[in-house]
Amino acid sequence: EVDEALYLIEQAYEELLEEGSDINHPLVGVMIEVPSAAFLAKELAKRVNFLSVGSNDLTQYLLAVDRNNGRVAELYNSLHPAMLRTLMKVIEGGHAAGVEVSICGEMASDPLAVILLLAMGFDTLSMNSASLPRVKWVVRNFAMTHARKILNEVLEMEHAAQILIHLRAALEEVGLGGLIRAGKS
Repeated sequence: EVDEALYLIEQAYEELLEEGSDINHPLVGVMIEVPSAAFLAKELAKRVNFLSVGSNDLTQYLLAVDRNNGRVAELYNSLHPAMLRTLMKVIEGGHAAGVEVSICGEMASDPLAVILLLAMGFDTLSMNSASLPRVKWVVRNFAMTHARKILNEVLEMEHAAQILIHLRAALEEVGLGGLIRAGKS
C-alpha cells in the first residue's frame, strides 16, 4: 500500500510540474496504527520521510480490545508491556532508517507516559492544546537520565499495573505528583 501510494503521489507531482506548477515535493509519512505496521517500521521508514504512531488505535489493535466496549474497555491500557515494547520497535526501526518518529493520541498527552516516550526517543509528541502545560512541565522538569532509567526498569515489568505504580512513584519522587492527582491540572 505504501509503495502504491508513493507511486500515485509521484505521478501527481510529475503531472503538476509538467503543467508548469511551481511546487515542492510533499513530505510523505506512514501512520503506525496496527501491529503489522509497527513490526515493519524499519522497512516502511525506508520508503518515507517520517513515521507517526497513532497510540489509541495501536493500543486497541495490539491488545485486541475495543476501548469503546464497556465489557472489555478496562483491558485497554497503553502502558501494557506489549505496547511499550512495540513502541520501542517502532522507534528503533524509524531511527535506524534515519527518519523522525512522532506519536499522537492520548498517550502523548499523559504525563506518566511522556516520561517513557521521551526516554524511548520519540522526536515529536502531538496532543491537544489543553494537555500542553502538563506535558511541558514534565519535559522541562524530568531529567532524561532519570527517564531512561525508569524506562529500562518498566521494560522488565510484566503487568501494566506495576508500570503505572512505578511511574506514579517516579513523578512523586521528583515533586511532580500534582500533575496526576485528581483535581490538579
